[in-house]
Amino acid sequence: MTDVVIASAARTPIGAFNGALSSLSAHLLGEIAIREALSRGQVDPAEVAEVIFGQVLTAGTGQNPARQAAIAAGIPKEATAYVINQVCGSGLRTVALGYQAIRNGDSAIVVAGGQESMSQSTHCAHLRNGTKMGDMKMIDTMIKDGLWDAFNGYHMGNTAENVAKQWQISREQQDEFAASSQQKAEAAQKSGRFKDEIVPVTIAGRKGDTVVDADEYPRHGTTIDTLAKLKPAFDKEGSVTAGNASGINDGAAALVLMSAEEAAKRGITPLARIASWATRGVDPAIMGSGPIPASRAALEKAGWKASDLDLIEANEAFAAQACAVNKDLGWDTSKVNVNGGAIALGHPIGASGARVLVTLLHEMQKRYAKKGLTTLCIGGGMGIAMCLER
Repeated sequence: MTDVVIASAARTPIGAFNGALSSLSAHLLGEIAIREALSRGQVDPAEVAEVIFGQVLTAGTGQNPARQAAIAAGIPKEATAYVINQVCGSGLRTVALGYQAIRNGDSAIVVAGGQESMSQSTHCAHLRNGTKMGDMKMIDTMIKDGLWDAFNGYHMGNTAENVAKQWQISREQQDEFAASSQQKAEAAQKSGRFKDEIVPVTIAGRKGDTVVDADEYPRHGTTIDTLAKLKPAFDKEGSVTAGNASGINDGAAALVLMSAEEAAKRGITPLARIASWATRGVDPAIMGSGPIPASRAALEKAGWKASDLDLIEANEAFAAQACAVNKDLGWDTSKVNVNGGAIALGHPIGASGARVLVTLLHEMQKRYAKKGLTTLCIGGGMGIAMCLER
């Protein structure tokens, strides 16, 4: 079978909610990431067969935002593009789909990734049949389509409370994990650890251009004590707070995929080979546990054990679920999210799957790591994981 490799990978900084990147639509963020990934991979846009991009919040963004990003990035109209919505796993599922297309001989070069502007997500109302009298209800599509469990009728934060109870993860454990994520991210930012993976974004303004070249969301100086002061956000008697949960964010990430043979022909040294991937389902009420069966399945497909892994990037939707995943998989937590995770960096939902992969690939390169795994939990009760080898 054809080996599929990742030739290049780049991401925008992650913006805070209504922050530095909020004036840019998701597809414009995607365009920036695509252009940079193609440039780094020394691939002409005209050579791209297809763009596959994740985006969860598409209401009001226009037809097929992946196509919008592709055309804006200079990819010819003859190439195709489509959007994937597997909630938080979208950006990684696109890489799996690109991998399949290349292995099947359907495409030679694929750009995969994800984009999201949670700041620009819309509010909407159902008005097709009119409103006879009374107030009109506006629906926040960010919450309804991105953060709300459709099966149980509650917020993703409530699913984290369920995980905390079932896996017996205390408030103290969650705050300790969250503080560690913030502290690792702060150290990584101060040492320039993320610079290689980030493409700076220029924002035009009345007083001149502003260049955003670093993740905006991390809260430097965070400690367990500061987190302990926060009140529960979803259940008055619960343990999940705004401080031990991921953020509401904007950003994009892109990766260029091709066969190992194509990379060799071009003289490209790939970032990694895709060794395996898997997605699995769990009870929607404990969606945060999804990475457990997905990671086990991906490792089995690769013929690896957790102890074989040199680095792991596991998306931190909530500290409760991240702790549960670490607990059940039993892997070496010193290898997990070595530069902090989504609790510190942020979680632009449609882009996060690609973001964690971009971060993993660049860190594997810095450490000369051979084997890595990235995984995310997915709203609705799923998980996705991918194994990479250098």
